[in-house]
Amino acid sequence: MRALPRGGSPRTGRRAAVLLLLVLLATVAAVVLAGPASAAPTAPTAPTAPTAPAVDGNVDISIGDGSPSSSITLILAITVLSVAPSVLLLATSFTKIIVVLGLTRNALGMATSPPNQVLTGIALFLTLFVMGPVFSDINDVAVQPYMDGTMTVSQAYDAGVVPLREFLLDNTREDELKLMVGLSGEEAPADASQVSMTTLIPAFVLSELKSAFIIGLVIFIPFLVLDMLVSAALMALGMMMVPPTIVSLPFKLLLFVVVDGWALITTALVGSYGGG
Repeated sequence: MRALPRGGSPRTGRRAAVLLLLVLLATVAAVVLAGPASAAPTAPTAPTAPTAPAVDGNVDISIGDGSPSSSITLILAITVLSVAPSVLLLATSFTKIIVVLGLTRNALGMATSPPNQVLTGIALFLTLFVMGPVFSDINDVAVQPYMDGTMTVSQAYDAGVVPLREFLLDNTREDELKLMVGLSGEEAPADASQVSMTTLIPAFVLSELKSAFIIGLVIFIPFLVLDMLVSAALMALGMMMVPPTIVSLPFKLLLFVVVDGWALITTALVGSYGGG
């Protein structure tokens, strides 16, 4: 008889593999079925009873000796910073100054020089120079008392508006003020100081634009005459294809430097507010 091979028969190996696979499947099924049973849902907790609101309903926003809290001060500071650009454009001398500087650049025939950033910077610092006394008065009568805790927000606003109102009234033309009062539909007050800020500020802006255009017209006339002279000279020489603006630009710059144009414009702008 022949002896059996050492490794056993292939049929025995297949049976062992099938048994091992069945054991693994049974183990996985037991774990899956036992999981939901062991993780039973817990009962929901009872809701808490609502608390009754305060009877007076007041909110205390002050700390220490009546001084405003830091959070309220921060909120007010952010609010002021958000509306500061509008106030700068409408309730100060910035509008007239930036318009006059822009018209001066156009009169010289230079579209990008000085650049917009330079013109804006010049207008900003001239505005601070003109509005310096007004800002100082507002700080003395409104900002500092409020920061010291001796004034409320409404009291500080009423006190701070007074210097600004005086500045606006001093630099607003009567025609523009009557126009805005008529457009508002309100009855004309007996005293101009009683006009509301919502009516006074648009009248001030219209006055500033009118004054800026008048100054711009005065600046434009000499350069316009120079352009016409250069154009006539080129026509007489038969140089029709040469742009007159290119030829007249050096003469414009020479004229502007000789008469010290920046000093004249700055003097006219500051002097229009009684500062020169």
